[in-house]
Amino acid sequence: MGNGLSFFEYVKSSSNFVPFDTIRTYLQVMLNGSMNRDIPIKNLAGNIILFIPIGIYLPFFMGGRARKLGAALLFMMLILLLIESIQLVTRRGVFDIDDFILNMSGALIGFAIWRIKIVQKWLT
Repeated sequence: MGNGLSFFEYVKSSSNFVPFDTIRTYLQVMLNGSMNRDIPIKNLAGNIILFIPIGIYLPFFMGGRARKLGAALLFMMLILLLIESIQLVTRRGVFDIDDFILNMSGALIGFAIWRIKIVQKWLT
């Protein structure tokens, strides 16, 4: 498979299962100036902003249970775990729990936006 690593070796070398490890690293390099600030800002903010729409449109399109926080959280978590897993299985990216945390944050912000009555009225 591509780079000569077995799938399990690839998973081990291309995964971060330690919560806040990548986020902490990005915040540290921003504070100490050892990296161009654009890189961590784009990564952190991008992972949040990119998933705001899922939090808005999931309850809108799915209706019913997806309009309740618990069900919406479950759907969002499943979608995001699927995305992260596909990246790993296809070797087109890495599984990073911090990406999952940031993506979930964005989706929850989107869900909070969707809960605003005027937004719901505008979408329907």
